[in-house]
Amino acid sequence: MQQQFFIFSNERKYRLRRHAAFWIFWWLFFGILYSYTAKFSLFPDFKRIPVSMVDSFFFMIPHMFLTYSLIYFVVPKFVVKGKYFEAGLFVLFLFFLVACISAVIGKFMLPFLRFYLFSIPYYDYVNNTFLLFLLAGLRGGITVGGLATAIKLMKYWYIKEQRNLHLEKENMDSQLQLLKAQIHPHFLFNTLNNIYSFTQTTAPKAASMVSGLSDLLRFILYEGTQPLVPLSKELKMIEDYIDLEKIRYGNKLELHLDLPAQTNDFLIAPLLLLPLVENCFKHGTSNVLEQPWIHLQVSIKNSTLQMKLLNGKVNHPATNTNNAGIGIKNVQQRLSLLYPGKHELNITSEEDVFIVNLKLELEQQKEKRIIPQQQLSINA
Repeated sequence: MQQQFFIFSNERKYRLRRHAAFWIFWWLFFGILYSYTAKFSLFPDFKRIPVSMVDSFFFMIPHMFLTYSLIYFVVPKFVVKGKYFEAGLFVLFLFFLVACISAVIGKFMLPFLRFYLFSIPYYDYVNNTFLLFLLAGLRGGITVGGLATAIKLMKYWYIKEQRNLHLEKENMDSQLQLLKAQIHPHFLFNTLNNIYSFTQTTAPKAASMVSGLSDLLRFILYEGTQPLVPLSKELKMIEDYIDLEKIRYGNKLELHLDLPAQTNDFLIAPLLLLPLVENCFKHGTSNVLEQPWIHLQVSIKNSTLQMKLLNGKVNHPATNTNNAGIGIKNVQQRLSLLYPGKHELNITSEEDVFIVNLKLELEQQKEKRIIPQQQLSINA
């Protein structure tokens, strides 16, 4: 486990150690390997390895430039996104550039260093053509850069596979918990319908609450198991939930609700936004005795959803963002699993206000598809 943590951890100290170990290994490898090539055959044995080590050290400069350009620019910007043609062009350009830099170092810089550091005179190989140095530099760059890129890609695909396995496990656990809670959803809805019919004449307000609760449960049971749902349905569910809470508060609740009229067929993971709204009522508004208030604004710019949520709260010295409830923690965990690198969630707890800012990159539905309302059967 410690070895895997050293390899895959993103902590700064482990990353520095990994990179240092990689470059020290290749410095020693190239230094020893090239000390037994033809160009060092005229050197005495006691000078062969030190001279080769110096050469290897200075050749690491263009090799490091190539490697980090590949793994931190070409791979994430083009290879991972499937832009292979652009990636190929950049790779060819970088290989040629690094080969030129290596050729300049080998032909014009290292002979002087050998002379001043080891008193080695210029041999005939210094008079080799620039093309030979260019090919030698290209060979070394392809070796190091190719290996580093292969390691980067293997690490990327391994982490992605582990994340997918984690998501599958989370989905299985969620579905299991959902199935345990369902028992017989049709029985539940039939019971709610009976209560609704009974209270329509005797208690109209209670009938409205039962109807809203039925809609919420239907969304949770039948569409909450989908990987993605239309954003319009997610926002409609939030409106239904707020309507239920408004009945409980009566005229005391000051509510400002600003939701987009058009969602442009965008999709979102189900039940992702509701816990944030629920947290406002559970930990904030319900504790405000005088004038509870909530401000919810959702907008869509290009393919990015921006959500700003504020609510009044009672100032408790021990209140902070860490004890706001498991709902927010679950949202944070789901965001990290479902939208890695595609979200920003900032939560601020001030003296009398709780602020949530969320930015989320959404997927757009390419083809019209109908999500079945009765996907979960009684024997699900």
